[in-house]
Amino acid sequence: MGIDYGERRIGVALSDPTCTLASPLTVVERRKGKRPPLRRLEEIAREAGVLRLVVGLPLDLEGRETDWCAETRRVGERLAERLGIPVDFVDERLTSARAERAIRSSELPKSKREQKGRVDAAAAAFILQAWIDRPRTNGA
Repeated sequence: MGIDYGERRIGVALSDPTCTLASPLTVVERRKGKRPPLRRLEEIAREAGVLRLVVGLPLDLEGRETDWCAETRRVGERLAERLGIPVDFVDERLTSARAERAIRSSELPKSKREQKGRVDAAAAAFILQAWIDRPRTNGA
């Protein structure tokens, strides 16, 4: 399950059973000043039979960790612990921009293209796809 963890919305994506293709699934809204919606994310993961989390890490343009990275890591690790599954963090730089371009160029009606949650779910799919496509060594 891919996660684009944001301050207002959390994009969620899943891969196909062969772990070849990532697709946007949904967006979980966050309430300002409230704890992260771990219970809802856990429900989604359990319903989908998720075996691994892939969380986007919001590095700065030079590739350094930001203050938001620490919060993202905490949430990803807590969710993975609750689910009893591994978590990987991947560089999410520019995934939202790529997702926005992809949605703008789609043939969806304008009203659907402008839904912000659509971009967040698409960004989660880009994050998950980057993990799927990463080079693997020693069969890992």
